Amino acid sequence: MIRYGFVLLTFCAALMGCAVAQERRPIAWDGLGRDPNVAPNRPHVTKEHVTNQAAATSDPNQERERVLGTLRPYSEAWWAVHDEIEAENDKQLGTKLVICPSCVQSPRQGEDVTGSLR
Repeated sequence: MIRYGFVLLTFCAALMGCAVAQERRPIAWDGLGRDPNVAPNRPHVTKEHVTNQAAATSDPNQERERVLGTLRPYSEAWWAVHDEIEAENDKQLGTKLVICPSCVQSPRQGEDVTGSLR
């Protein structure tokens, strides 16, 4: 019985440690449900309910998404606009993604960067 209590105490301590660690930085959100990064007392601004014109113009995909809705799904034009949206999303993610500089080694001048083994 004492062993089960110890296991339960250890499990609770581990969960409490994870909860404390997540309070200090943003949590990855999959888009489903309520955004955990937004405080409940602040209104969440969605793409459909943008009230600030500056915020509307800062999203370059807004016009593309409107055009995408008017095109026939999976046509050549639809895929072209879809690829532009995905490229812009990848560009925005690349600017927000932070990778530890010591984790990524940049190639030296004249070094082969094909990734093959020597």
